[in-house]
Amino acid sequence: MNKSPNILIGSAHPRHKKRERADTRFRWYGLTALGMALAFLVFFFVDIIGQALPAFHQTEVRVDVHYSEAVKSNYNAGIDHKLRRIVSRAWLRTLPALLEKQPELIGQTRTEWVPADSRVDQYIKQHEGHGLKEKYQKTVDAMAAQGNIRQVFNAAFFSSGDSKLPENAGILAAAVGSVFTLLLTMLVAVPIGIMTAIYLEEFAPDNHFTRMIEVNINNLAAIPSILYGLLGLAIFINFMGVPRSSALAGGLTLALMTLPIIIIATRAALRAVPESIREAAYGLGASSLQTVWHHVLPLAMPGILTGSIIGLAQAMGETAPLIIVGMMAYIPEPSSSILDATTVLPAQVYTWSTESLRGYAERTAAGILVLLTVLLSLNALAVALRNRSQQNW
Repeated sequence: MNKSPNILIGSAHPRHKKRERADTRFRWYGLTALGMALAFLVFFFVDIIGQALPAFHQTEVRVDVHYSEAVKSNYNAGIDHKLRRIVSRAWLRTLPALLEKQPELIGQTRTEWVPADSRVDQYIKQHEGHGLKEKYQKTVDAMAAQGNIRQVFNAAFFSSGDSKLPENAGILAAAVGSVFTLLLTMLVAVPIGIMTAIYLEEFAPDNHFTRMIEVNINNLAAIPSILYGLLGLAIFINFMGVPRSSALAGGLTLALMTLPIIIIATRAALRAVPESIREAAYGLGASSLQTVWHHVLPLAMPGILTGSIIGLAQAMGETAPLIIVGMMAYIPEPSSSILDATTVLPAQVYTWSTESLRGYAERTAAGILVLLTVLLSLNALAVALRNRSQQNW
């Protein structure tokens, strides 16, 4: 009599146990990768914040300022010669102009808190490589012991433009340039991108030509951003004569780069609207334009806004194409026109990172922190719009 072989079923089967072990390993691989990514992210933010926080505090020294006629021709005459390496040269250079505006100060001596030199600032903050000579260190230590040195909030970081002196360098000019550039990018890329996507998705015939356009749009979204800089240089500056280093050149260049992203996002949002909405509108006698304008587009608008905001956020963080069109200029004052030479926050951060003085290092980190805050805020706005307006069909 033949005995039937033992058949293992369910969890007792060796292959099933092997698959379970493989699933367990895969889950651990995923958790490990996630943990490493979070660890790197935490390390990045802790490092950036740790380096940036000192930039928001500026050292000030209390000195006697002598307002005399000699200051108009020699600003160093305003303070004792022993303190000329202690206070900021940027502040000293403002004394002649101050006396021109307030001549009644001539002949007076006032005790004032004034910005310290960047080397003094770095020495007080106990940063390595501060560059302050030993003889000045003794003077600074004596002044600190007497209560003549303090640290205050660095308002100049937000209220001044770039400077050759770290203690006077700020982001105002770069922030204004970023606003001008981003507004131009939005005004050009968003309407053109949305209209192009609507035509391709709702009205264009499905033929070889439109399929070729779609393939090229997808390819344009993936090419390196520096190539858009070369394109902007060739078209807008060399051919159209747009002023180099201007917000107009930068905004048009970033608009070219952002267009494919907005088109792809808008088409995806339009495609997510159920076909039954269109059929119902057609059934009530609406034309194709009325169907799109009154029914499809309002329902797709949350997705369109989300894609547009993400595209603009990416454009704001770009540096390579703007370097090509010359937006790396030294800009101490905010520009007043889209045709004036200007710079943007990413380019300003890059410029500071190449400086050798230690005071620029913390301002580089502070600029990165400000830029990250703006970019994360834009992305958070996009996520909030998506979650608030999301509809389940």
